[in-house]
Amino acid sequence: MVDISEKDVTARSAIAQARVRMQPATLEAIQGNALEKGEVFAVARIAGIQAAKRCSDLIPLCHPLALSKVSVEFAAYGNDCVDITAEVRVTGKTGVEMEALAAASVAALTVYDMCKAVDKGMVVEQICLLEKRGGRSGVYMREGE
Repeated sequence: MVDISEKDVTARSAIAQARVRMQPATLEAIQGNALEKGEVFAVARIAGIQAAKRCSDLIPLCHPLALSKVSVEFAAYGNDCVDITAEVRVTGKTGVEMEALAAASVAALTVYDMCKAVDKGMVVEQICLLEKRGGRSGVYMREGE
């Protein structure tokens, strides 16, 4: 792992996104809570939060962090996509980009898992960091989004 012992403790945050493309009928079923496995967004939100909290167990060389906030939000995009946005905050010596990316990714995979019985052709795409704040490198904002 990278030595962060000399870094300053600062407020740090990151926002990441993922998109799940699906058949319009699948999105309608999600929105109507008509899938056998249950409430897709509720389960995917918990999965995303859990992924952020366990990021150091999933990604080698990530520092374990005591996160102060994890949120995972869902929004329909058109009639065939769900956009997932994860925000993570910490006061610490290292950033939370990987935690935000893990939250968005695992939430997207959970949407896939919960809907695969009705739509095996779903695509998880556009996993990316939208914003990062804090630390030595300051602010990063993804351009063109």
